[in-house]
Amino acid sequence: MSGSLLSRRQARPELPTAPVGLPPAPPFEERNLESRDRRRREVIRRREAVYKRALAVADLCAVGVALVAGALILGEDSLTIAGTIAALLLVVVVMKTLGLYDRDEHLLHKSTLDELPGIFEVATVSALLLWLCGDLIVDGDIGRRQVIGIWGLLIVLFLVFRSIARSAARRLTQPERCLVLGDADAAEAFRSKVEMDRSINAALVAWLPAEVVGNGGGSPPVLSIPANLDSVLAEEQVHRIVLSPGRLHNDALIHAVRSLSAHGVSVSVLPANPQVHGSAVELDDVHGLTLLGVRSFEMTRSSRILKRGFDLALSLLLLIVLSALFLLAALAIRLDSKGPVFYRQRRIGRDGEPFEMFKFRSMFDGAHEQRESLRSMNEADGLFKIAKDPRVTRVGRYLRRWSLDELPQLLNVLRGEMSLVGPRPLIPEEDSQIEGLYRRRLDLAPGMTGHWQTLGSSRIPLFEMVRLDYLYVANWSLWNDLRLLLRTIPHVFSGKGI
Repeated sequence: MSGSLLSRRQARPELPTAPVGLPPAPPFEERNLESRDRRRREVIRRREAVYKRALAVADLCAVGVALVAGALILGEDSLTIAGTIAALLLVVVVMKTLGLYDRDEHLLHKSTLDELPGIFEVATVSALLLWLCGDLIVDGDIGRRQVIGIWGLLIVLFLVFRSIARSAARRLTQPERCLVLGDADAAEAFRSKVEMDRSINAALVAWLPAEVVGNGGGSPPVLSIPANLDSVLAEEQVHRIVLSPGRLHNDALIHAVRSLSAHGVSVSVLPANPQVHGSAVELDDVHGLTLLGVRSFEMTRSSRILKRGFDLALSLLLLIVLSALFLLAALAIRLDSKGPVFYRQRRIGRDGEPFEMFKFRSMFDGAHEQRESLRSMNEADGLFKIAKDPRVTRVGRYLRRWSLDELPQLLNVLRGEMSLVGPRPLIPEEDSQIEGLYRRRLDLAPGMTGHWQTLGSSRIPLFEMVRLDYLYVANWSLWNDLRLLLRTIPHVFSGKGI
């Protein structure tokens, strides 16, 4: 949504408001929904059905391919028709039971990688049942190698096919039309986040003010919203309301959500303190009272050892596997233009210590001296990024398009100056702009990839990038590193560079 639309919604001080949240909402069954609300709900249901059916087809394909590969390639068996059909249906039922078809309707960011723990569980249970009841599915004796192979294939194929299914569903459906109910800052923050992530198929189409007001007589505050909400929902064809209630009493918030849901839309709630939720927290249920247990910002010694060991093992493996690609890139650079193969640039590393970061040279030799003369062409906020930089060589364009110019940073990883995943390595000029608690992003070594890479570094301003880096350090886990590495792979193969 354009900024003008935000301004148009904001410039409606005459809109009347009506309290939402009190008195208690009647049961949903007893509501007399207007036909317009029912039609809206049906539109949303059909939209979400596209995702569910695409995922179900993806799961059936994954199981079918895994069984065929396990029986025919890993062994010399044949599949029974009845057993195969039963296995296909059973996996779909298990996926449904675990909520792996229904979770998308509650989310804007529909990520397959976030489902990996559930996928691992389904694949493990499926492999165990295959081991116990293999003679009902396979005409022959299924061996240990086949079961392990099918287990691994299921995990990989579930991830791949579900990612393809979600990508296809995004293309088949229109963006989810969202209305923010709250203040202007919440609306702008939501808009920028949605536009930042290419994987989110949503758009902010409207904003309406909502304030927390006192109800008098010592009663808790309630949420006050414009009385013309119905007309705006119809005019903008809204699918989802994003509620930013501020500090609202729990009961009033529950009633507000139920009242908004009765309009036939999906409802999401933006927490009053999203930064706290974004920090590393654990939910602690104390007999119905939910506490947020905030973990220490410091990484333990064992975590640092684990991260460093992972970096060493994987970077060494990648250097060996990609050695031929290194030689080809070096040869192409030397033949294309004069100058060294590697470009060394001073960056700020862990604890503020500078180091020289390696990259394949993708610009003409001496290009850095032309930086100031091109300052007017800069397209990034706080960083220096030019989409069609005139200093880039012919070979450099291909290296940047596929992020191949970043590969020599594996040498920095081996030397301990960088990590495979971590905060973005900034040049001294950019680092000097970072102040306060966000300097703690440097508690970890900078990374070859991270949130900034998967989102596209030129798409987000420096301050937002630094905030993401800070939250990465606060939330560090090896699983989070693996997830970011996996998310980097499709970004690299998209050919959009950084």
